[in-house]
This record gives sequence, C-alpha cells and structure tokens, in this order.
Amino acid sequence: MELEKIKKKYKKKIKEILTYNENYYDKNDPLISDKKYDILKKEIFELEKKYDFLTDENSPSKIVGFRPSKNFRKIKHKVPMLSLSNAFDENDLINFEKRISNFLDKSNNFKIEYSAEPKIDGISASLIYRGGKFETGLSRGDGKEGEDITENLKTIKDIPEKILGTNFPQEIDIRGEVFIQNSDFKKISDKFANPRNAASGSLRQKNPNETKKIPLKFIAYTFGHEKNMKIKTQGEYLKNLSKWGFKINPLNKIIVGVKNLLENYKNIEQKRDSLDFDIDGIVYKVNNFDLQKRLGNVANAPRWAIAHKFSANSGISQILNIEIQIGRTGALTPVAKIKPINIGGVLVSNATLHNEEEIIRKDIRIGDSVVVERAGDVIPHVVSVNIDKRKSDLKKFTFPTKCPSCGSDTIKEFNLITKKEDAVRRCSSEGYECEKISIEKIKHFVSKDAFNIEGFGKKIVENFRNLNLIKLPQDIFTLDYDKIEKMDGWGSQSVSNLKYSIELRKNISLERFIYALGIRHIGLENAKLISKHLKNKKKFLELSKVDNLDELLNIDGIGETQIKSIKNFFNNSTNLKVLNNLQKILSIKDAVEFKKNGLLKDKTFMLTGKLEGISRAEAKSLIEQNSGSIISNISKKLDYLIVGKKPTKRKVNTAKELQIKILSQVDWFKMLNKRS
Repeated sequence: MELEKIKKKYKKKIKEILTYNENYYDKNDPLISDKKYDILKKEIFELEKKYDFLTDENSPSKIVGFRPSKNFRKIKHKVPMLSLSNAFDENDLINFEKRISNFLDKSNNFKIEYSAEPKIDGISASLIYRGGKFETGLSRGDGKEGEDITENLKTIKDIPEKILGTNFPQEIDIRGEVFIQNSDFKKISDKFANPRNAASGSLRQKNPNETKKIPLKFIAYTFGHEKNMKIKTQGEYLKNLSKWGFKINPLNKIIVGVKNLLENYKNIEQKRDSLDFDIDGIVYKVNNFDLQKRLGNVANAPRWAIAHKFSANSGISQILNIEIQIGRTGALTPVAKIKPINIGGVLVSNATLHNEEEIIRKDIRIGDSVVVERAGDVIPHVVSVNIDKRKSDLKKFTFPTKCPSCGSDTIKEFNLITKKEDAVRRCSSEGYECEKISIEKIKHFVSKDAFNIEGFGKKIVENFRNLNLIKLPQDIFTLDYDKIEKMDGWGSQSVSNLKYSIELRKNISLERFIYALGIRHIGLENAKLISKHLKNKKKFLELSKVDNLDELLNIDGIGETQIKSIKNFFNNSTNLKVLNNLQKILSIKDAVEFKKNGLLKDKTFMLTGKLEGISRAEAKSLIEQNSGSIISNISKKLDYLIVGKKPTKRKVNTAKELQIKILSQVDWFKMLNKRS
C-alpha cells in the first residue's frame, strides 16, 4: 500500500513538471518561478534515487525542455542538448568540486580550472556548420530532438553565414543563446511579457520576415558534435569563437577555487543592473576538454558543469527617481522609479519604498544602486542600498511636508494603541478636496467589490476627471454621453455599453454602498457588520447626527478607530453633499438576513476567473447568504475553489497540490439548487 502511495506521489510530480515544461518551452507562459521548478525537479530526482522502481519517460532525468512544436520540421541532435544541475550556495559548489575530484580519483590538493560564464536568460539554439557554411539551425526541443528554425536564425546578424578561419572545424554544432537586449525590448514591451518571451515568440514565427522585425542577438558558448577541432580547453574555444566572428559574453573568466568562484559571482551580481541583457546565474565548466570527456554525464546533465543561480526573486538596479503617490485615504507612498530589470520573468520598473521612515532607515537616495525583491505576487520593494557604489554628490531624500497634489499639510497621526506616531504620512485634506485623493476614491467607488461598474476602469476615471466630466461620485450617474461619444476612442456602441453598465448599478446593497464610500478603516467586512446592524440606508444616513454614532459601539468588530473614521467622514460637508445626492439617485437595498443553516453551512470558498451572468460581489454575497464564508488565501482551510473563465493559474495549481475541491460555476450552482 505504501509503495502505491509513493508511485502516486511520483506520477503526480511528473505530471506537474510536464505541464510546467509545456507552458515554459512551448507556450512561453511560465506558471511557476525558476526556484520552485528547481525544487520540484530535485524532489523527482531524490524519489528516483531512493526508489529504483520509479521511472517515467517524461522524467526530467530523461528529457530536457518539451517536445518540439508541430509547426516545424523535427531534427535529432547528434549530441543531446543537456540541462545543467543547479547550485544555490557555497556548500553546493564545494560538493560539486568534491564529486569531480572523487570521480577523477584526485586528492584534495588537485586544482580544478573552471570557465565561469554568465548565463543569459534567453532561448538555446544549435547552429550546424559544414565546410564553414551555416546549414541548419535547431531549437533545444526536448533535448534529443529540436525544431528546424534555420530561416528564422538566418535573420540574426550575430550569426555568421560563412566562416573563413583557417582552424575552423570541418563540421561543428555551435550552441548558444538567442536573446533581446533590454534597451531593444523597451520598444516592443507592449507586445511581450518579458525579453525571454519576446525572443522565444519571435524565433517560432512561421514567417521569417516577421522574425526579422525583432532585434534578436546571439551569444555562442559551447558545441555539440564536431569533426577535426584541435582545441584543448573551453577558454581556448571561446577565444576562437570570437575570432570566427561570433559574439561571446564579455564577462567570461577562467577561475580556480570555490572561494574565487564566489567572489566572481558577487562581483557579477553587482553588475547585473548595468548590463543590457538579462542573466540568471553563472555556469561553471571544467575548462579542460579531456577532463570533461572523462567525467561524462549523469542522467541528462554533464558531471563537469553546474549553473550557480542568482535569486529568482531579486535583482540589482538603480533608482532613477522617487515619486510620491497619494492613496484613497490620503497616505503618501514613495515609489522608486528604477532602471528596468527582469525579476522572475517580470520586467520591473517600479518598486515601493513603503513610507518616510523606511527611506530614512535605509538612507535611500535618488541615484543609488539597490537590491530589489519581488516575492510571489507581492509588489516589488527595495531591500537594501549598496553604499559602496554611492556617488559622493547624492543628496538625502526629503519627504514632502505639503501634499504634492493639493498643498495641504502632511501629517503623521498619533496611534492610541502603540502610543507612537504612525509610520505613514498623510495628506490632511478630508473628503474630495484633494484631487489625487478624489481620483483614488472614485476608482474605489467603481471597483469590483463596490459598485462594480463594468467598463469603468482606472484609466477612464483618470481621463474623465482630467476632462472635468466627473469630480464627485454622483457625477458618474449624470455623465454627458453626447460629449463622450465625440471623444477619441469612443463610439456610439461603447458609450451605449457604458451607459447600460452604469444604469445597471443604480441598484446596490447597503453593505456595498457603505464600502464604496471609501471610509478609512471600513473595509468590506466592516461594511457588512454595519449594514447588518443598521439594516437600512435611513439609519446609516442618520449617523451624521453625533449621538447616533454611539450605536456602533454595540457592533462586535467595530471599535473606536472605525467609529472615529466614520465620525470624520460625516463631519465633512462635501461627503454629506455626496451622500445626499447619491441617496436620491440610487436604490439602496436593505441588509439581507443571512440563513443560519444554509446549504453552504461551515464551508469555505474562494473565487477565481470571470463568472457568467453574475458579478464577483454578488457571488460572494450569495455564498454568505447561504451560510458559507469567503477566504482570501489558498490553504488547507479552503474547501472549494470556484473557477470561472481565465482563472489565475497559480491558484488552480495550488488548489490541486493541496487537493482542494475545484468547482465550475455549474457545479457551484448545483450546490445551491440554482440554475445557471
């Protein structure tokens, strides 16, 4: 029985890695980070090592990459294009060197010479030359068989069509990486997610003329099969590549000793932000070709080479400027505009600096070289500053004491609980007097959990506000549609759709109406508590009378902080004007009494993707009305993940890993005895 569980676990991991390979190599749409992929691959290797009865033709120990596309002719590699084992720290490198010494039966004093080559994050390609002429170009494919992309590769200027060198082999398979420089990627960044995707997508165009439009580059670094090549070391081979007309990485080095490898690693990591191409690590190869042949391969990776990976979640860049963003509640958030850098497959150009105290604590200045981290779905942030690289003329950043938008004083509120000032500095303006706060409040007003007005996105809010079409929330319901129809990008149909969406949302529940007002400290859950307690809009509007606020003290979950925010909201004349106008325009429904023993009692749900004929807010309300509850993070506490169109792949994959029940919209409606 235990063996069956092990087999099942192994097969599941094989299925997962096959899916990840397909999305990475074939669809240019990676589902997980390099780090998580490497961990999964390592788990498979460990299972196969521990249980010799475990084997699968799709195991990463047998294949590399993914099967070639049907759009191209398939050709077998004479020498397989292998993958590399990974190193992440000093211990991994020490063990790598020990394995080499033990295999060669050398003493600990034996000095191994390495070729250390920065690993470009691009697409591997194999160029076959015969008699000095470029004849065939292949993709990696699954490592054994590649796609014939010769015509596309011929469009790359870095690839010589004819080699005239006297010592050029009679036949050779030169291998390297196709990539796009970051400076070139900026011009086409609206079409691709990152430089690697751009290179991959361009190489796999059916029409070479389309590939020609993309500024692809090629750097050579190794070879597959060869005939009559009289070269003894990797370092010598790289020098000859340059003589033959190929571009090689200018940061390649010959190094002896793990300590020196680590020092070189740190130096290159510091230079990453100044390079015009993305690198994700350094490859170390035993320099001597005779030793390489003796060492050979293990599984589908060479014993004589290893990739020392950089962190998949961080990178080094330079702060070009610091801008202050103003949020819905008046919070001033400093954002670093950085030199664009690829972190975990995403091109990052902004990084949050959190608040004034964070800037002071880390002494962050415009022009600094900084480490930027992006973990999971978290917004990229600046981790630390490299003081050694700071220029002497860089000045300390001064946080504004006046709001950059409206000129009001910026303040730090005193926290009664911590007995300290808040770390966040805020604009002291209340309500809609500050233009930036006004824009953010209206964005919140039309958002999914609030009024959920389809087609009324953030860009439209900003555009309409700049054109004075809206200043306050009630203006949304009295838009000048004739004027909008004459604007660029609008037509009768799009205006008609917008009008329909707005009219549809004139009916709203009390809880969503309260949440939409954007009162500080009143999120959706607090809005539900207040709605449930007050029951109707009349009682909510009567909170403007000071004495009535005391009633909120009776609500479990609503404390002094929330009551103070509500009081401040009702003390503002503009807010009262907004409320008065909205309650005349809208139909605000009374609070719905939730069933105590509904069909979904004690069950937890999460939604991902777009549902048909029902908004997310309405779906959440329907779950709660039937005694179910919504949770925001996938964990073992989640019972059901409801999946609509275009769901978040990460959520679906995590749910599968945790064996959480996945429901379609139809399945969910069946649980409610409801027809879709």
